[in-house]
Amino acid sequence: MTAPFLNSDMGEGYGLHSFGNDDALLGLVDVINVACGYHAGDPDTMDRTVAAAVERGVLIGAHPGLPDLAGFGRRRMSLLPSEVESIVLYQVGALSAFLVKHGVRLNHIKPHGALYGMLAADPELMAGVARAARQFDVPVFGLAGTAHEAVCLELGVPFVAELYVDLNYDGAGELIIQRRPGKTDPAEAGWRVARAMAGEGVLAVDGTELDIRFDSVCVHSDAPNSVVVAAAVRAVLDRQQ
Repeated sequence: MTAPFLNSDMGEGYGLHSFGNDDALLGLVDVINVACGYHAGDPDTMDRTVAAAVERGVLIGAHPGLPDLAGFGRRRMSLLPSEVESIVLYQVGALSAFLVKHGVRLNHIKPHGALYGMLAADPELMAGVARAARQFDVPVFGLAGTAHEAVCLELGVPFVAELYVDLNYDGAGELIIQRRPGKTDPAEAGWRVARAMAGEGVLAVDGTELDIRFDSVCVHSDAPNSVVVAAAVRAVLDRQQ
């Protein structure tokens, strides 16, 4: 079995305000998802984040969100599919300029926060993201068994399924998005990954055992103890190499 790879959302500071444990996490993850200026991030932050990832040999994807700096992109908005496509193209285009500057290619697109949840349940909105991904010829990261995967398959866009260790799942297999990140028990995070890799399922908050297919594990950089959580997951993944 090929071990899943580890990804993390980064570059989510703004101006003089730092956010997340990016520097430490870059030594643990394989792939990062860089905020593109709508929910977080700004030109200088994008530039620095890309440069740091290139130095560490970490692959770089875009992490476009809803235009909601005050709410960190975690508040839902009413958008047309064409508007979703436009905001994703706009943000990925901005990040792509810095990738060109540093001589690397875009690896993927992974929507952020409330947008991620909206897309999972709405094929028409998700089609907007898939069309944007086709313009850049990159895969989309998302949840297996949702509109993320179904629409990508329908439109011929490569899809990468994720498992989360610092967010909970409800009984239907949907992510429970937190407005503010909390601490995650590193041992429980490692246990979740080990169980899932062994085919034993992931426990939802109501005790339902979920069968979640995944190619990658996500650890959010903004959680208070994200570095130790990522280290615990890294150890589990490395044992499968």
